[in-house]
Amino acid sequence: MQVFKGPQEAAEACAAMVAGWLREAIAERGRATLAVSGGSTPKLMFQALAGLEVDWAKVHLFWVDERGVEPDDEQSNYRMTREHLIVPVGLAERNVHRMFGEWDAVDAAMSYAQELQEFFGEKLPVFDVVQCGMGDDGHTASLFPGEFLALDRRGVAAGLWVEKKSQWRITLLPGVILSARHLCVLATGSDKADAMLRVWKGNEDEVECPAKLLVGGEWFTDYRAAALV
Repeated sequence: MQVFKGPQEAAEACAAMVAGWLREAIAERGRATLAVSGGSTPKLMFQALAGLEVDWAKVHLFWVDERGVEPDDEQSNYRMTREHLIVPVGLAERNVHRMFGEWDAVDAAMSYAQELQEFFGEKLPVFDVVQCGMGDDGHTASLFPGEFLALDRRGVAAGLWVEKKSQWRITLLPGVILSARHLCVLATGSDKADAMLRVWKGNEDEVECPAKLLVGGEWFTDYRAAALV
């Protein structure tokens, strides 16, 4: 875990690490694959990443999860990423692989799983980089506390109803997230302190605190989020 002064510093460090991994993948395999999360925290990371040297023509962008909304909705993870990363770097439409939040969530998840398997040529896709976050309740991706899909290591994606949010979601499943060559977690702010404590020192399992899935990744946080750890 790397702890920084504040959210901006953590986001910039995370962006630098992601950019390095993308350059490494391009050098080794001729392309790079990146799956990103939504929410407010990654916005700073995307802005920092957009200013770094990466051959974006060789990067394919995917999502860890999406909300069941239209792509131009303010809640859309795609919209936020488009505004702060896709447009600024001029990423080609053919390199953008979004989850269709406006579809029936179960159908959208099945379609996304099929797209990933065809793109990667593997039953369980292996991304070069997966970037996740953590909610103040210990959720990650769209796997919220009490969700038994947090134990799924074989599936690719799922559509699910999140009672807490009264919303349908589409999410990658743990087997895909944990198979990534590089996994990073960006979690900052005092509202994340309790969840951080649960992840690193609590006795709950991955169903009760899904962010525990991510303990093997590279964590980027700040002093407020890490205050109790």
